[in-house]
Amino acid sequence: MAKRSNKPKALQEKEGITTPEMLSPKAVKALQKNRSKTLSAETLTNNILQGNRTSLSQAITLTESTAKKHSETAEAIIKSCLPHANKSIRVGITGVPGVGKSSFIERFGMLLTAEGKKVAVLAVDPSSSLSKGSILGDKTRMEELVKNPNAFIRPSASGTSLGGVARKTREAIILCEAAGYDVIIIETVGVGQSETAVHSMTDFFLLLKLAGAGDELQGIKRGIMEMADAIAINKADGENRKAAKLAKTEFNRALHLYPAKDNGWTPKTLTCSALQNEGIKEIWELISVYVKEAKTTDFFQHRRHEQNKFWLLQTIESRLKSDFYENPEIKVALDKQIELLSEGKVTPFQAAEKLLRLT
Repeated sequence: MAKRSNKPKALQEKEGITTPEMLSPKAVKALQKNRSKTLSAETLTNNILQGNRTSLSQAITLTESTAKKHSETAEAIIKSCLPHANKSIRVGITGVPGVGKSSFIERFGMLLTAEGKKVAVLAVDPSSSLSKGSILGDKTRMEELVKNPNAFIRPSASGTSLGGVARKTREAIILCEAAGYDVIIIETVGVGQSETAVHSMTDFFLLLKLAGAGDELQGIKRGIMEMADAIAINKADGENRKAAKLAKTEFNRALHLYPAKDNGWTPKTLTCSALQNEGIKEIWELISVYVKEAKTTDFFQHRRHEQNKFWLLQTIESRLKSDFYENPEIKVALDKQIELLSEGKVTPFQAAEKLLRLT
């Protein structure tokens, strides 16, 4: 029988990193205790109103939690923050993956903070349908903005939310506004239906496009074009400048085929380059003009009322769905119906009808 070799192998577990001696066990224990400690609703609210980003993050985490005790605390915080909200400009930004949303938002955010504004970015990361996990890597893609003291970046997992918009994004908007942020940017996953949800919770909806990507015809479809308040052709630099100008002309022609929006606004198309930091200022100037006109005609307030109406209906739907699946009787009956369904003894429609009758 051959003797085992003592030579180190390629796949071999190594010793972990030990805690430095300079950090006492008492200090480690105190640090862990502080991290796990949840502040009261009153304390968190006061900290948020003072612009404390740590407390803002903790409050948003509480709104995203499904635990009942966290939900009660979150509701108390939101109720207290509501009178201090609704003072920002809410900008929705969407576009297909790879269009450069994160790069654009970083440049856009840096421009606004340079003008003395406070910017909050609520970025929604797609969740895996299998593992339910998300990378939440937006902070790593916005290296400059994340270090800016006047910026707050909060990536959230889309979870099972319809369209990829985080279930609690609207509550996060209220909390950010109470913390004093002037511009709230909501970035979508960019996978189709998310545009509808983001459009319903923002004041200005910006669609980012690429020139020469073969989606010009796709972009002219009624749904997304009717929602967009402006289109920005990103990555308009280098050899792509000519294609970007051509795409701008094509989109402008297409936009004129649609009827004017309720407030009389005709969407515009611009070109920009997040890489070269070109055209970003012009986009902000366009948004400022839009908001000024909307406030003059009271359309801005009308849009906010529509947002509140949408949030109301969404909250009712979410609560009904949650109550349905959390019902102990429903849980037992659901398992039974799934079993009968797998045996071919009932149809999905019959099973659903029987379950709904239990409510």
